Amino acid sequence: MEFNQSQAIYMQIGDYISEQILFERWKEGDRILSVRELGVSLQVNPNTVMRTYDFLQGNDIIFNKRGVGYFVAEQAKSKIIAYRRKLFLEQELPVIFKNMNILGMTFDELKAKYEEFSNNIQ
Repeated sequence: MEFNQSQAIYMQIGDYISEQILFERWKEGDRILSVRELGVSLQVNPNTVMRTYDFLQGNDIIFNKRGVGYFVAEQAKSKIIAYRRKLFLEQELPVIFKNMNILGMTFDELKAKYEEFSNNIQ
């Protein structure tokens, strides 16, 4: 995994785990890697992974069975989508709207690009 400077590493790891759930590589009830296993796999400090797991557990995306490990929570996928939509609407979309305004772009132009993009990812 390549980490970037623009976001905390624990959040990038959280995005990685969330994507595993969204792409259904890890399903509800599946056991996920232990703190130590994921730390070794990603070559990060286990404390960083623990911070990620605390964050995800606080958002009801994963849960801990004491002595057994961490598991994907029920409805984790819908909770991830809701969380990401909220972030998009609050953080990314205002930047897009600002840039559209500055560049004099219309929603029709944006829609055409969206449709072009959508057709290419299917």
